[in-house]
Amino acid sequence: MSEFVLSIHGLRRTYKSGDKTLTVLNGVDLDVAPGEIVGLVGPSGSGKSSLLHAAGLLEHPDAGRIVVEGRDCSDLSDRQRTRVRLATIGFVYQAHHLLAEFSALDNVALPQMIAGRSRKAARERAMTLLSELGLAERAHHQPAQMSGGEQQRVAIARALANAPRLLLADEPTGNLDPATSAAVFDNLYDLARRQGVAALVATHNLELARHMDRVVTLKDGHLEPWRPEALDLPAGT
Repeated sequence: MSEFVLSIHGLRRTYKSGDKTLTVLNGVDLDVAPGEIVGLVGPSGSGKSSLLHAAGLLEHPDAGRIVVEGRDCSDLSDRQRTRVRLATIGFVYQAHHLLAEFSALDNVALPQMIAGRSRKAARERAMTLLSELGLAERAHHQPAQMSGGEQQRVAIARALANAPRLLLADEPTGNLDPATSAAVFDNLYDLARRQGVAALVATHNLELARHMDRVVTLKDGHLEPWRPEALDLPAGT
């Protein structure tokens, strides 16, 4: 077993735009260890979502290797990639993508049932996760009956429902006001930490990034260590 949950080597991703080719990932290397929460920052359009989609086996890169839990997933079939995602990877997006007709409880239980867990066991674990996120009293509410912060906490519970080893989050607090954003991030951080999940979190919120174990910047297709002083941010905040 690899010492890293996620290892990315030489990742390249290009897109066609008319007669031009846009390179967004140009030889990206990244390792994320068990229990490590890594922030990913960079300007809009720098390729953060492309990196997360490749790491989550949602897109095929043009070149490079993606190793999840010691397994090289680079040449897996779509069906095999789906199995790895279901068993090993959890996703949180900026838009929560909850199923509107289901309660919070069933939104969290459903991916467990797809993975083979009984309805009873899935609902019990869903209630445990929702309770840990302060949502026990909202468990039987539908998304439309919940605030944005509550909906995003349900999305976090859903992402962690199958006890993934890797959590990928793409601007998970991007649609929330600052106070709600901080509270939701604390929930995400605490629950991921308690479950020992390796997490890669893309964010524009540099104050939240400061609380992560490590932060990397995606710039010109490459990853480099984050230097907050280069952004003229106050030190120590």
